[in-house]
Amino acid sequence: MEEKEIVFLNGEFVKSDEARISVFDRGFIFGDGIYEVVPIIKSKIADKEEFWERFERSLAQINLKLPFSKEEMEEFFKKLIEKNSLKEGGIYMQVTRGVASRNFALLEGLKPTIMAFAFECNVIEHEFAKSGVNVISTADLRWKRRDIKSISLLAQCLAKQEAIKAKAFEAFMVENALVTEASSSSAFIIKNNTLITKPFSNEILPGIRRKNILKFAKELGLRVDQRAFSMKEVYEADEVFISAATFLILGVIKADSKVIKDGQVGFYTQKLREKYIEKIIKETA
Repeated sequence: MEEKEIVFLNGEFVKSDEARISVFDRGFIFGDGIYEVVPIIKSKIADKEEFWERFERSLAQINLKLPFSKEEMEEFFKKLIEKNSLKEGGIYMQVTRGVASRNFALLEGLKPTIMAFAFECNVIEHEFAKSGVNVISTADLRWKRRDIKSISLLAQCLAKQEAIKAKAFEAFMVENALVTEASSSSAFIIKNNTLITKPFSNEILPGIRRKNILKFAKELGLRVDQRAFSMKEVYEADEVFISAATFLILGVIKADSKVIKDGQVGFYTQKLREKYIEKIIKETA
């Protein structure tokens, strides 16, 4: 992922090395804010409707309001894409409660800080789309409101670092002997023509890709079972895959050094990825 030079900050476009935010911003002091990532395909926003749905939900959950309208924000996004000549990649957007004297209370009347930057990466032709990736399991150390896309991501960073040390692409986080989700993606398994993934609750993030994948699975004739699964089920699955904004869907071919099935990206995983690409190509045409 390569961050682009021009960023958006509080209604203005500036070079990233010239952008300034107060040391008293509550995002810096408390992690008091939320964020979102949206894919960009052919210089246009993909999954736009789903993006706004989840972003607005996270804002509401911590009683935070955007200082701009949705229409204004979409115009800002368009300019950010144009100023950075971005063809494919994504936009990271973050809103914090704003600047105030250090106080644990959720102070009212503050002016939110809003920032966004563009980054370039291969979403459609991802380097691991055909070969698949390997994962490890690790303890889920996160707080109890994982449904909020909070900027407080230290637990996920620790999980990702364990994966890096193990030379793995991702970490499946485990709580009470069951997989919740991955450190920066949603987790799925397929067994006996059934797609299995944890149901939505405060224990997981409502993945945008997840929502569409459940629909595509039914279109492909897969049964859908929304329940938690164990790492033993991961090892014994017919297929395993993960989903996120920057790569859509990637097959998992190995977990905790155990080869999944035949060590190849599964048939349904490939078909689901094809359907997702078809969706976003159509949206951004």
